[in-house]
Amino acid sequence: MTLPILTPLQARVLATLMEKARTVPDSYPLTLNNVVNGCNQKSSRDPVMNVAESQAQEALDTLNGLGLVREASGSRALRYEHNFQRGYGVPEQSAVLLGLLMLRGPQTAGELRISTERWYRFADISSVEGFLDELQERSQEEGGPLVLKLPRAPGAREQRWAHLLCGAEHAALASAAAHGDKPPGLDLLERLQSLEAEVRTLRATVQSLCAELGVPAPLSPPGQSE
Repeated sequence: MTLPILTPLQARVLATLMEKARTVPDSYPLTLNNVVNGCNQKSSRDPVMNVAESQAQEALDTLNGLGLVREASGSRALRYEHNFQRGYGVPEQSAVLLGLLMLRGPQTAGELRISTERWYRFADISSVEGFLDELQERSQEEGGPLVLKLPRAPGAREQRWAHLLCGAEHAALASAAAHGDKPPGLDLLERLQSLEAEVRTLRATVQSLCAELGVPAPLSPPGQSE
């Protein structure tokens, strides 16, 4: 069984759907606008993101193709719901832990128990640790480990856990950020990703204006797709 490697944005979109399904069920499934607002929350998010509507739509379309998100029927506005547990073959408790790790970054078992109160009430920290251990020890036939226990940070009493849904490299970057470190080149990468997002938004705005005015849209530079 081969599981997909998600981008950080896809993980944020997927985890946002998972969160809102449990915390605001009356508003679930979510519209595209709901998804964007949930992704861009300033609270209970690490890192904080600035996701454009076009980016969220692209992520939803990709996740839909992977079978991790479904379009909900019976509504005038198109809505979306997650299919995480079936897609990854995990029980409710494991899905809750993975969802919180995707939204808030690396956390200790104790932090996770507190964070999950609105999603699921674990009996104690040992219960949380038991599900984390199972996720770390998943066999390759099941798709391999989904979490990683990080090295203890200097001065810390407990070790933190990180998800592996975006790959081991992303988990390493998350670990470095949690320890207050930044690997060489990370600042430049973050700036580049931010600039790329701005360019995509501006291009979409220009194309929309050109369509309204009835004039041809400018061509994208060589090597870039529309």
